[in-house]
Amino acid sequence: MESPGSPGPSAAFTAVFEENAGPGGVMSFDTFMGLALYHERVGYYRRAGPRVGFGGGTDFFTATSTGPVFGELVAAACVELMGPDAAGAATFVEIGAEPGGGVLAGARHPFAAVRTVSLGEPVELAGSCVVFSNELFDAQPCRRVVFRGAAWRERGVALRAGRLEEVDLGAAAPTPGALPPAAREGAIIDAPVAAAALMEAIASQPWSGLIVACDYGKSWAELAGACPEGTLRAYHRHRQSNDILALPGEQDLTCHVCWDWLAAALASRGFEAPRVEAQESFLVHHAAAAIAAISTAEAGRHSPRKGALMQLIHPGGMGRKFQVLHARRAKIPLPPGGPAP
Repeated sequence: MESPGSPGPSAAFTAVFEENAGPGGVMSFDTFMGLALYHERVGYYRRAGPRVGFGGGTDFFTATSTGPVFGELVAAACVELMGPDAAGAATFVEIGAEPGGGVLAGARHPFAAVRTVSLGEPVELAGSCVVFSNELFDAQPCRRVVFRGAAWRERGVALRAGRLEEVDLGAAAPTPGALPPAAREGAIIDAPVAAAALMEAIASQPWSGLIVACDYGKSWAELAGACPEGTLRAYHRHRQSNDILALPGEQDLTCHVCWDWLAAALASRGFEAPRVEAQESFLVHHAAAAIAAISTAEAGRHSPRKGALMQLIHPGGMGRKFQVLHARRAKIPLPPGGPAP
């Protein structure tokens, strides 16, 4: 719920909310989150200016903020997973890249071509690809459900007297994973259904090759049974907050992905044995030669490259906080009904 003293929405966001709200000025939580993040006029990811990094005006940093080392390690891991010939013939497509950026910016790579797709832009894939994302799926709208009066209820957002507040709606709709039969009163589950739908949309397109998705998430059992406060958080000026209704369109909103749902979407579309590893494990297992080369070159001195490497793989840094889902598909899937004419 709204925290005492939190600022109300801007006039621009209020107008957009009113345009999209249902009877009584209420909308589902995922609709609200979609507006706050992606609306063409007031969405957080539609704003001009930097959001990611360490400079003034930014709200959070990611692995790409450490410089080209992350891109070098990702490229090396992709080559190890695909083989050099397949990697050299593939187009590297990064989904969710910041405008003007990308994980391979400033990094050497073996791919035939590189293409970036910013958050919210249409995703079109074909042919031989490496599809990469870094904190893409956690930036998708989620549904919120609350256990109230011995039943799960959908959560929504209402605009009342110029302020936003969370409200209970009707009985919760089904989720891809079963909701627990019981929970403590007021327990919340943030169900990342839009992330699963996005993975399905990516996997259903006519491409073959490798997908590598770096993000943070949990199993459905963990999300549904071990996170009674939910996982949705806000980030503004590098501060984490539970005040998720404050500053709509001006702060980032993010929730943990459900790795089970993403892996299932890939498996259903012919990807072989989707696997989730800690970022530390993924890089150490699949980019060992590149790590050794950086460690050798930077031995005996403190340097930005050495610092970036440690931040990416150390368990106390990003190594355990983030996980990597990866899987391969050898053949382009046939369209429904058989081969295209």
